[in-house]
Amino acid sequence: MTEKLLPDGSYLSKIYEMLNRIEQQEQEPMEAAAEAAYHSIKNGGLLHVFSTGHSHMIVEEMFYRSGGLVPINPILSDELMLHTGAITSTQMERKSGKAAEVLGKASLQKGDTIIISSNTGINTVPVESMALYAKQKGLTVVCVTSKTVSEQLKPRSAIGKHLCDVSDIVIDNHAPFGDGIFTVPGTNQVTGGASTFGSLFIAQRIVLKIENLYLKKRRNSPDIAQCQYSRWR
Repeated sequence: MTEKLLPDGSYLSKIYEMLNRIEQQEQEPMEAAAEAAYHSIKNGGLLHVFSTGHSHMIVEEMFYRSGGLVPINPILSDELMLHTGAITSTQMERKSGKAAEVLGKASLQKGDTIIISSNTGINTVPVESMALYAKQKGLTVVCVTSKTVSEQLKPRSAIGKHLCDVSDIVIDNHAPFGDGIFTVPGTNQVTGGASTFGSLFIAQRIVLKIENLYLKKRRNSPDIAQCQYSRWR
């Protein structure tokens, strides 16, 4: 009897299919996110980026890297990341009031744009505190999430809403339920993580679209002065 194995050789094609769905189906919200960020930056504001757990990689992907944008404000809290304790991170992202504490130190200003990434979109920090707190401050809230996952999970926040329900712009990363492309033979365990690839792809597509908006503006107004980013750290 031949033991069943994971079809790991198809991982590349599965990831490509997911990214292609994003490219084909998420153009409108990605362009809307880019427009919002462009106008924030053009007016002297910032594009803030926040997430918790594994999803925080979108924050580091967009901040202080070669070929990236300068006016990005990364919102990173050790307690909400895995390197100081996975269990602590999980507990903290479900704690009411924690995000308001974090955002209170993030120099948010009316007219800014914030990207919040959460694959499930159900935990208290990204939902009740992050999105609502940012909206109360007058920011445009963009969320990167998996609609497939959100639709199948009950929100943990007291307001009973998913991140996609309280955001201005919603971009689907098309990650599968359980965030795994494959199922381990003979079990219900999923493996082959996908959401990080989708979210980082979305991040770069937004960056490129923002840059194109600047290039279009420069083409139409070649003498336009460059923006000054006094709030960037």
